[in-house]
Amino acid sequence: MSDEISDGQAPGSAASAPAHTVQDPREARRVGRRALLWSAVAVAAWVWFAYLMVTDYASPSGGDMCRGPLIDPAYTEYERCRDSLRQWPALLGVLALAVVTSTVAAATLVYSRVLYRLARRDGHVMWPRD
Repeated sequence: MSDEISDGQAPGSAASAPAHTVQDPREARRVGRRALLWSAVAVAAWVWFAYLMVTDYASPSGGDMCRGPLIDPAYTEYERCRDSLRQWPALLGVLALAVVTSTVAAATLVYSRVLYRLARRDGHVMWPRD
C-alpha cells in the first residue's frame, strides 16, 4: 500500500498526471514557423499550377509555340502540342498537390493560433508590451 497516493490513485495513472497546458510559448512559435513553411510550399504549388495552365510552351517536336491549356484547350489535342506536364492528368495531380498543401498550411496556422491563445490564457506573455 506504500505505492498509493493519498487520494487512492496509483502513481503513474492518468489521474495523477498533470493536465497538459501550453507552458512554453516557444512551441507556439515553432508551430507558427511550420505554418509559414507550409504556406510557402502551398503558394509555390499554386504558382506552378498557374504557370502550367497559362503560359505558352515549345512543342516537344519543335516548331511553333503551343498555348497553355487554360488559354486554348484545343491546343492540347494537337499531336504536336502533347507535353506530359500540360495534359489534364498531370495538371490535376499538380492541382491536388496545391490543394493538399493549402489545407495543411491552413490547419497548421489555425493550430498555431490556438497555441498562441492558450499560452496567453495561461499567463505567458508572448511579446514585451510597450
